Amino acid sequence: MITDKKTPYRAVSDERLCELNERERETFTRRTPGSKAYFDKAQAMLLNGTPTPWMGDWGTEYPIFVEEATGNRLRDVDGNEYIDFCLGDTGAMFGHSPAATVEAVTRQVRRGITTMMPTPEALEIGIELAERFGLPLWQVAMTATEANRYVFRTCRALTGRPKVLSMNESYHGSLDETLPHIGEDGRLVLRSGYDMNPGVPKDSIARVVEFNDLEALERELAHEDCACVITEPVMTNCGMVLPDEGYLETLRSLCTKHGSYLVIDETHTFSYGYGGYTAAYDLKPDFLTLGKSIAGGVPVAVYGFTKEIGDAINATFGLKGVSDPMGISGTLSGNMFAVDAMLHTLKNTATKEAFAHMISMQNRLSDGLENTLGKYNVPWSVTRSGARCELQFMPRLPKNGTDAKNHFDWQLMYYTHLFLCNRGIVITPFHNMMLMPPVCSEGDVDALIGCWDECIRELALS
Repeated sequence: MITDKKTPYRAVSDERLCELNERERETFTRRTPGSKAYFDKAQAMLLNGTPTPWMGDWGTEYPIFVEEATGNRLRDVDGNEYIDFCLGDTGAMFGHSPAATVEAVTRQVRRGITTMMPTPEALEIGIELAERFGLPLWQVAMTATEANRYVFRTCRALTGRPKVLSMNESYHGSLDETLPHIGEDGRLVLRSGYDMNPGVPKDSIARVVEFNDLEALERELAHEDCACVITEPVMTNCGMVLPDEGYLETLRSLCTKHGSYLVIDETHTFSYGYGGYTAAYDLKPDFLTLGKSIAGGVPVAVYGFTKEIGDAINATFGLKGVSDPMGISGTLSGNMFAVDAMLHTLKNTATKEAFAHMISMQNRLSDGLENTLGKYNVPWSVTRSGARCELQFMPRLPKNGTDAKNHFDWQLMYYTHLFLCNRGIVITPFHNMMLMPPVCSEGDVDALIGCWDECIRELALS
């Protein structure tokens, strides 16, 4: 929820920030009259002028309407071009319309889109994912939200337990189990200050603890009513939060001790490398979920699990049953079009070489940002996480979701985003995440560093 909360380390006066923001808004309006016209027309048929709510949440009076997206470049309806470090909030992590994906979908669309029957490519997907992530059995969904939902349902069916434990300020999709957050009074709420779903009894379906808080984790798991714990190995939606040393290993052992399955959501942390954070740090999840980027932007997601879980599913519900008793999957899940796109994206685009370049570009950017902060004596910091990094409005890295949110500054953040946008650079809305695709060049990174330098210098010297 957007609030007037300010970081104690804003580095600019309120009055000066308002002046600068007004200047950038006027510039944005002059540059984007076509987007404004489309936005005004869209009010008649799209709620608040966009097909989904998040498309309107860029901190501007209206969103940019895009004409074309290729590689790491965007062109809007006014002809303005942008270097894209948002990449569809990770959906286009390997660049817009990567060649291998384009070739695959162009061929496949003539051969069939969906039949509700398996294809030989599905076997190759299973082999590819098992080799990368170390889990032998896989299923396909349409979105990561959907994959997480199916995993929760399976965990509940196998354990007989009702609750899902998640981390405060995390995000795993629009799921009632993981939307609750810890309120100021310690009770569970659906976001601070309002309840999006007042009919849902949060206490009966969810437990929430702070990331990196092992004492709270053991206390909540000791109730032994949690079917599973779900977490990103690095929190990525609240201003990235890294795990303390030993935290994830202890999380694994506590889940085993208290009979809860461990679910690792790699949807964003796949940016750590060929097998995501799981392979890089030898995690041992019971389930792993992954979506967004794995088919070059074509909607598809997967979830993997151990052989022991596969055996338990078959023992509980019957091998090769005529009908799935748990209501898992959908008519379009695993369709031949999406599976083919996923196969060619993973094999030909999400390569070890690609990840090595992506991570090197992140380090180049993070080094440049840290040098800029030091040059102007601005007390902010940079979190590094695989191929992505995050500029934090605080002098140290956050320890948990609440710590990160307490230093969020929406007015400052949206100003800096607008400043970059007016100079032809786009980063992720909602926070300061910047993602490096394989097609990113040193020149692209240096352009972003230069814009941040100009922006931070102006703020610091105001």
